[in-house]
Amino acid sequence: MFFQPLPVKLNSPWMCINPASELYEALLVRGWTLSLAESCTGGGVSVALTDCPGISQVYLGSVVAYANSIKVGVLGIDPRVLDQNGAVSSPVALAMAQGVQALFNSTIALSVTGIAGPGGGTPEKPVGTVWLGLVGEGVSLSRHLTLKGNRKQIQDQSVQEALDWVFSIFFAEKS
Repeated sequence: MFFQPLPVKLNSPWMCINPASELYEALLVRGWTLSLAESCTGGGVSVALTDCPGISQVYLGSVVAYANSIKVGVLGIDPRVLDQNGAVSSPVALAMAQGVQALFNSTIALSVTGIAGPGGGTPEKPVGTVWLGLVGEGVSLSRHLTLKGNRKQIQDQSVQEALDWVFSIFFAEKS
């Protein structure tokens, strides 16, 4: 895990102790902005971010695109990409991130799409299959996760993995 809790400063109105705190500070230092497109997490990444007071300086907003019609109509995903790959796939995760980045004009954008269960899985894409997409600052990446647990556990793991991944790609010191 890349995030470590920040020391608590008593009486600080900017106190933020959650997995998003280091990402928030890194975005703030660079003057970057972030937008999100979420599906299986249902806004969970947004909740983690908005637990940080002052996050509006760097976090522009999100689209919870649970239905494919929202992925197409709001995020601008080509319906053929959905038809050919399914909503839980690398091409759709990337298209979601690209769509929300264009919508909000953010520096970077992150997407999460997956199958949290308990139903909806197939042999090819079982429950716990999650794809993340990340675009901006010369990056266009997707990442596949295979998670275990119940629906809430898969959603929580997806949120943590997504935040950790953004931080690791853009802000972690490379050895």
